[in-house]
Order: sequence, then C-alpha cells, then structure tokens
Amino acid sequence: MARSYGKLAINRRVLVNLKSGTAIDGVLWDDRGPLIVLRDSNLHVEGGQHAPLDGDVIIERADIDFVQVAG
Repeated sequence: MARSYGKLAINRRVLVNLKSGTAIDGVLWDDRGPLIVLRDSNLHVEGGQHAPLDGDVIIERADIDFVQVAG
C-alpha cells in the first residue's frame, strides 16, 4: 500500500529524488495512490544544473527514492 505525502507536504515545495539519480523540485499539488503531481517544477541533473519544466509533472511512486520537504 502506498503511503501518502499529502498530510506532510501538500502545497509545499519538495525535492523528489528519483531512483535514476535525477531529482525534481516543485510544489506537491496532488498525491493519489501510485502517483504524485508537482507544479512549478525544475529538473535537477548532476553538476548542479537545473531546467524548468512546463506543465504538471506526474511521477510514479515506484520511481521515487525519497522526498525532501523544504523548511
């Protein structure tokens, strides 16, 4: 069973670290079962570079390593 990030982080900026080694930051907009939705997102790659992402970003929980919530 997938756990929800909603109570801790909905409408807050998070950094989602993926199992692939990349990361995406954005505002956690929705948290539904096997998917989370980010808005106002940026893709982070090795070397500290990032690129803005247009539209909503949908991420499958199975691809998530861990999530950091901005203070």
